Amino acid sequence: MIDFHCHLDLYPDPHAVARACAEKGLYVLSVTTTPSAWSGTSALTRGASRIRTALGIHPQLAHQRKGEMAIFERLIPETRYVGEIGLDGTPEFKRHWEDQMLVYGRALDMCRAAGGRVLSIHSRRAVTPVLDELQARPGVGTPILHWFSGSNRELARAIEVGCWFSVGPAMLRGDKGRELTKRMPKDRLLPESDGPFAQIDGRAAWPWEAGNVISELEKLWAQPAAEVELQLMENLSRVGRLAGPASAT
Repeated sequence: MIDFHCHLDLYPDPHAVARACAEKGLYVLSVTTTPSAWSGTSALTRGASRIRTALGIHPQLAHQRKGEMAIFERLIPETRYVGEIGLDGTPEFKRHWEDQMLVYGRALDMCRAAGGRVLSIHSRRAVTPVLDELQARPGVGTPILHWFSGSNRELARAIEVGCWFSVGPAMLRGDKGRELTKRMPKDRLLPESDGPFAQIDGRAAWPWEAGNVISELEKLWAQPAAEVELQLMENLSRVGRLAGPASAT
């Protein structure tokens, strides 16, 4: 099982959730929302070889946490994974657009200077500028657009740019999410829960519920569940190789 985008540190009892992930043999990308949270979140997963902690600064917090970019720069050599970073164009956060652009651009610059990273990227109502910044900086690494919700045209551009995608049960509940997922390259797709923010049956999704996407992909791809699961595991292995030997899964 795979969950390539969840916030382990934001569950009410993160230690218990991390232990459960390890006991279930779950491959997890535990994303962070601030650079100052990375060390503590990494400590949750000591001894859990299948859990990686990504270094992030969430776009919704960019105006409050832009001063932590020095921490981001200090920590980036410690991990091959970066996230959650990106841009958010919803009205509530568009007023902080200048800070978002500053933080996202600096994060990408640091990824490129560090030799490239695997990046989990937020792009809600901001796909075009997210891709513009990526294309302006070749060598940043492997971008994975989490919970993509753009247009078909933006999706086609993201695919051309070389983006990967992570999709979860919440995204696949709607017709648009299913249609977008159907258009994504099978060999550049990974499951996610986005827990505890995403919800299933009115409560926070657990990391191990990211695997619920398999039944939906079985229908979208017209393939047996075993073949879908094999494809997703092959994708995970490929991402591990792209991340580099220090973070091989």
